Amino acid sequence: MDTLLIPTEPSRGWRFARETQEQPSLGHLNGSVPVLAGGHWLRRLVGFLGPGYMVSVGYMDPGNWATDIAGGAQFGYTLLAVILLSNMMAIVLQALAARLGIATGRDLAQACRDHYPRPVGVALWLACEIAIIACDLAEVIGTAIALKLLFGIPLVMGTVITALDVLLVLLLMRRGFRALEAFVIALLAVIFVCFGIQIALAAPPIQAVLGGFVPSSQIVTNPAALYIAIGIIGATVMPHNLYLHSSIVQTRAYPRTDRGRREALRFAVTDSTIALMLALFVNASILILAAAVFHASGRTEVQEIEQAFELLSPLLGVGLASTLFAVALLASGLNSTVTATLAGQIVMEGFLHLRIPDWARRLITRAIAIVPVVIVTALYGDGGTARLLVLSQVVLSMQLPFAVIPLVRFVSDREKMGALVVPGWLKWLSWGIAAVIVVLNVKLLIDTVSGG
Repeated sequence: MDTLLIPTEPSRGWRFARETQEQPSLGHLNGSVPVLAGGHWLRRLVGFLGPGYMVSVGYMDPGNWATDIAGGAQFGYTLLAVILLSNMMAIVLQALAARLGIATGRDLAQACRDHYPRPVGVALWLACEIAIIACDLAEVIGTAIALKLLFGIPLVMGTVITALDVLLVLLLMRRGFRALEAFVIALLAVIFVCFGIQIALAAPPIQAVLGGFVPSSQIVTNPAALYIAIGIIGATVMPHNLYLHSSIVQTRAYPRTDRGRREALRFAVTDSTIALMLALFVNASILILAAAVFHASGRTEVQEIEQAFELLSPLLGVGLASTLFAVALLASGLNSTVTATLAGQIVMEGFLHLRIPDWARRLITRAIAIVPVVIVTALYGDGGTARLLVLSQVVLSMQLPFAVIPLVRFVSDREKMGALVVPGWLKWLSWGIAAVIVVLNVKLLIDTVSGG
């Protein structure tokens, strides 16, 4: 008979923790989800499914949508290879985040506070808070646009309505971590189905789609293609996702032993890899849809979400197409609500050891995100929010190195990681990925500031 494992005390594997009586990451949620101690591997895997899907939400946010639409409309299927490459990078980095959390019993924020001097830790915390606000900004804009497209609600009013999602988050948090995961997975299923139907309606040529996954010299030689390619990679890996993943993998009640951690790591990486392949499908679908509908009909100027919505149904000849597009956008925005709130809690508690009520933290973050959207919309109209969406992705890009570099450094340290330290080949691969992301994000930032 299969048995459930529910450990009574979470791991404290971090070697240099400064506070021995400190609460574990996510407090009472740490080790709160039972997992099978024996039985078939597939049944045991089910107990670990969830955190990867919560992480995958960050790879389908409205910032990615805008970049994918522009890439598909201008260059057809050419940039599919870039989406595939960025997704492979994301799989490696998220696996590292899970490894850190499982091996040490610390999330990335706690690890940074333990390792770095306090001024550095505070600086890293501020950078991460700015990134979470930028992510929330993209979520607010995406949700407001979806409400406008579906129900005709003005952007300013839709932006204010998004503040009410704090009630949704509080309700889910009270019902336990599995309720959070179930909500996220249900909305991911909605997004998946919507794009599945749209791809079927668009009927893109299979040979051209498959050819797009093969790298082309045009990506490097064409400055405009290179710019969008850098944007795709820069907008793919979200810094707060690394903090989030290193924490939520610890919600599973696996044995806090070397063997238990190895098995938990194997299941956690399987979970995140499957979930990120779903994210790959969604991102690729957005670009394929733009290529099959806009690029094929000569509408290469389409770059914004609202433009895509207005043109989808007329060009496809199916009224349902635009509605499915907006429903998927709304589901994406609602999903980001949960993960951004949770990431904010993890970052604040991890860096500062400061706990404030969930509702207060959510309202503060959301208020900071809502104010600029309302002001920009009032001053510059709906077109201003599109530029604000791009700015939010640039801000995220600026913060990314401050999450990736500490992560790779920690998982490469045998004294901190013990038996689960990364092997040599993975260490060098990880540093290579970190270098590529840092260089491309710096170039994206410079190009954006200089106007291209």
